[in-house]
Amino acid sequence: MNPDLLNRFALIEGFTEDQINLLHPLIDDVTFEANQRIFDQGDQATFLYFVLEGKVSIRFNPEDGPVLSVAELDEGDVFGWSAAMGSECYTSSAVCTERGIFVQMKGEELKNLCQEHPKTGILILNRLAGVIAQRLRGTHEKVVDLLHQGLNNK
Repeated sequence: MNPDLLNRFALIEGFTEDQINLLHPLIDDVTFEANQRIFDQGDQATFLYFVLEGKVSIRFNPEDGPVLSVAELDEGDVFGWSAAMGSECYTSSAVCTERGIFVQMKGEELKNLCQEHPKTGILILNRLAGVIAQRLRGTHEKVVDLLHQGLNNK
């Protein structure tokens, strides 16, 4: 990974050089174009992604309704966390809506790092938990708004 991009990777802010060296081999930078599908709902959950540049739409397709856009992500956001949570499949789809640069990390490799280096693992998991909790609050509010709109349209 390009060292300049690594410095923009918010997850490692405040990490020691040793901790960065542990994480560095696990991460790759990848570019996605506008309107490119990153993964589909139901795909095998392999990678966790971090947005360095660009925008991503997270979309959920319920069995009994239209596709819902549940989150719009940009710089500093994390998605695809099913891969880090031990889920076999992604629970939503991710589509790049504005060309960007992303960091990807295999969920399985992150789990191994957490087991082999618990102090670094705890730091990473705490940061991920904070981002996930914030996003779930935003998603909850968006779903309530969508339900409210649906009720008012009837």
